[in-house]
Amino acid sequence: MPGLLRGIARTAVISGTATAVSNRVSRRQAGRWAQQDYERGAAAPQQAYSAPPPAPEPPAEVSMDTKISQLKELGRLKEQGVLSEAEFEAQKSRILGT
Repeated sequence: MPGLLRGIARTAVISGTATAVSNRVSRRQAGRWAQQDYERGAAAPQQAYSAPPPAPEPPAEVSMDTKISQLKELGRLKEQGVLSEAEFEAQKSRILGT
């Protein structure tokens, strides 16, 4: 029985030591990372406020000939079975802008 208790005690001491060392290493590493982040933040100059980029220009008006050719192509795709009725209607209303 004394040998069993000695083995259990040794295991507990080893386990506790390993846990303590692991925690110490983790805290030390976290401190180093925090110090690096702080130094990077202090070294970086403060950026001046700049105005937001200009809004993109609205798309140019598509000519009626282009719209008609797109609608014809949609009709061919629907006839071939590539587009369903719902897809056809959605694309048609997108082209016509409605």
